[in-house]
Amino acid sequence: MATPPNPARLPPNQPPATPLLDRVRVPADLKNFSAEQLKQIADELRAETIHAVSQTGGHLGASLGVVELTVAIHAVFDTPKDRLLWDVGHQAYPHKILTGRRDRIRTLRQGGGLSGFTRRSESEYDPFGAAHSSTSISAGLGMAVARDLKRLSGKNAAGYRDDRNVIAVIGDGAMSAGMAYEAMNNAGAMKSRLIVVLNDNDMSIAPPVGAMSAYLSRLISSRPFLSLREVMAKVARRFPAPLERAARRADEFARGMLTGGTLFEELGFYYVGPIDGHNMDHLLPLLRNLRDAEEGAPILLHVVTRKGKGYAPAEASADKYHAVSKFNVVTGDQAKAPPGPPTYTKVFAQSLIAEAEQDDRIVAVTAAMPSGTGLDAFGKRFPKRTFDVGIAEQHAVTFAAGMATEGMKPFVAIYSTFLQRAYDQVVHDVALQKLPVRFALDRAGLVGADGATHAGAYDIAYLGCLPDMVLMASADELELAHMVATAAAHDAGPVALRFPRGEGFGLEPVPARGTVLEIGKGRVLREGSKVAILSYGARLQECLRAAEDLAARGLPCTVADARFAKPLDTALVERLAREHEVLITIEEGSVCGFGALVMQHLAWKGAFDTGLKFRPMTLPDAFIDHDSPKAQYETAGLSARSIVATALATLGEAAGLQPARA
Repeated sequence: MATPPNPARLPPNQPPATPLLDRVRVPADLKNFSAEQLKQIADELRAETIHAVSQTGGHLGASLGVVELTVAIHAVFDTPKDRLLWDVGHQAYPHKILTGRRDRIRTLRQGGGLSGFTRRSESEYDPFGAAHSSTSISAGLGMAVARDLKRLSGKNAAGYRDDRNVIAVIGDGAMSAGMAYEAMNNAGAMKSRLIVVLNDNDMSIAPPVGAMSAYLSRLISSRPFLSLREVMAKVARRFPAPLERAARRADEFARGMLTGGTLFEELGFYYVGPIDGHNMDHLLPLLRNLRDAEEGAPILLHVVTRKGKGYAPAEASADKYHAVSKFNVVTGDQAKAPPGPPTYTKVFAQSLIAEAEQDDRIVAVTAAMPSGTGLDAFGKRFPKRTFDVGIAEQHAVTFAAGMATEGMKPFVAIYSTFLQRAYDQVVHDVALQKLPVRFALDRAGLVGADGATHAGAYDIAYLGCLPDMVLMASADELELAHMVATAAAHDAGPVALRFPRGEGFGLEPVPARGTVLEIGKGRVLREGSKVAILSYGARLQECLRAAEDLAARGLPCTVADARFAKPLDTALVERLAREHEVLITIEEGSVCGFGALVMQHLAWKGAFDTGLKFRPMTLPDAFIDHDSPKAQYETAGLSARSIVATALATLGEAAGLQPARA
């Protein structure tokens, strides 16, 4: 067998030699290789993954941890007929390489390139799109039940396979979400054939694994053992009910003592494991056993892996290179952007720390995103006042609501896109009870390489319809500091402040502690008489550039920063409508958001009866693919150029520019 490539010994830009991997075009090709050759393919696949991500950036650590598991599953099962689901999808880079997308893997997360997550429209090998966590078991169960219903209806003659397997690979972090347990509870009760692979990394929820554990796992997953177990179960069913229950409990207890799977057994799964997820000699025979098992209870296979496996810089890193920028393969050094303004996330964290220094009732809550939301810095300063509840956004919101009832001041820091997962809790547990929970919505607006799944496009609309909810959006990093202070001071009910991903505008100085703003009051930055632009959020600088362009064309322009969507600064809105021929609203959110709130107020005031020309500019009513943020906002029609074009088209001016909306 050839010596596997060592990516750390390669020149930074030279792809690794992959002689066996080069022979794999689709997963079916893996069936032509021996177990020893599959081990080499795994080594080559790891090297290829490292090199590809060094060119593009992305989620590296999770993908490195599942290389052997990916090869083994595709070698044993018959994908895409067998359905393979990857929870979250950020661990699926090796899967993409093996499923006909290797020639595009270096376009990962780039405009027009491969998605960083699984995506149905991208490949038949991605049966379910995933970028948010903990969905795989629910979706997999749905596929398994659909298979069973088709079989019962006799449709298999039309091409449906009776023996199709459904395999869901879920990480241990994703198992902290309630949805995963809801799905397991349902699956255990329904008894549809489903294989769940628990990829246990970092959390170390399993005892040490080794040869004995692997042997026991193979034994209890083998057909003879399963057949014997079924025979004994039939015998036990002839016993009186108390004895039958005792026999069943004895079986579960015995296997639980050997394997540690009692929790999953209680949920109705047949538990197998733990097993070394990097040992092909253990994985291959065990997966074959599961593939060939008779109908019965759903199965949970517990594999233990190492995030960042096989790449020393990742293994040594605290986050195992979970998400990386472009990097040098030899040294592991990641590309660093030139020094620039602080990020919004950093400004939020520093501002929250400043408020917490003055008020010991302030606490911070996050759902498995301490570094992404800046709360890792808050946690270092106030470890006992920082709560990471895991991937459990619903719990995070209601947990914060409970603290608010006792006089604490909880800040729930969650990406805008992830708060969608806890909407009922926001409505029922916070808004309905008028509890002063503060929501800090990071990644508001478009987010670049993570694409549509992570875009914070909907929070203005889904929060704006809630009574008594105060909504703020920061136009820049200075405003963000003021809005953190405002949220900390507001005790009359819930408040949400949104801010984008990335760096601020370099406005100096960011105050050590923000100034409390008057709730529901905006500000005017530039006065004009022809066109009014009312901005909500971080497009304000684009609005000012558009105003300069319009003024140069002889069209004086007013620019205002709304600051608040709720309560709306109605006096400001009415003045802009009264004193200008055209009023344009700008927001980094979907339709039915800030512009809709402004339009509703003006309609009731009769402003449109006087001939006002109103144009709401929002994100388009479409999902915007991954690209650079600048390109995304050009596509969305929210650049200065698009604002100018919209103003000119509304006025009927000849300009040679196209309006942002038809």
